[in-house]
Amino acid sequence: MILLPSGISVLDRSLGGGLPAGSLSYFSADPRSMSEVFLYQFTQSRKTFYFTTGRKPKYVLNDIINLGFDPGNIIFVDIYSEYYFSSCGEMVESVGNEYMDSRIIEFAEYNLQNIANDAGDEIINIIIDSFSFFMNLQVSPGIIRQLTNVIYEITKEIQCLTYLYGQKGSTPVKMDNETFAAVDVIFDSSLDKESDKLVSKLSIPKIRGLIPNNDIIKFKIGEGVQIDTSKDIA
Repeated sequence: MILLPSGISVLDRSLGGGLPAGSLSYFSADPRSMSEVFLYQFTQSRKTFYFTTGRKPKYVLNDIINLGFDPGNIIFVDIYSEYYFSSCGEMVESVGNEYMDSRIIEFAEYNLQNIANDAGDEIINIIIDSFSFFMNLQVSPGIIRQLTNVIYEITKEIQCLTYLYGQKGSTPVKMDNETFAAVDVIFDSSLDKESDKLVSKLSIPKIRGLIPNNDIIKFKIGEGVQIDTSKDIA
């Protein structure tokens, strides 16, 4: 089995070297925990196609640079502007109808297929920030399953690492469970209150091809993701 480094060395050591090549991961995040910084750090490992749904790429890029990361590996796919703005740069009024929502999924699938066609033998990352955007579109659940299947098949075909980022509490439970069942790896982040401070925690309850790590990993956001090695990882 080929293991690919995630870009976070302490995390990779806890996994025995990284994630299996061709893994589709779902990062289930407490939106208060700033867990998107994990995504930023994942981009440091290799060429990354970064799909943005909640903001324009330039704002994500600013955050990545401000945290001290090198953006040289990143190629953005701007789902946000395609969905919310016209070709003239004006806000679109028809957002939220089934036609518009189906079209944006087709746009995403088109870009994913182009990435797969051009990948060759190069190992890449694909990050979708966030997959919750797609799960909340006004389309039938079958279309979301189809999108998930397209992402899964492409991930296996080109043996890349793909990360779907999702915000806890923002999508239907049934759809969450279907996604959890489909993916190879689940990252789960939470923000808990301990005595007089908030503590961010990460667990990895599912990882196909490897024995799941049952440890709860404490982390904080500083210059990137800083993992508490003294208590949670040997």
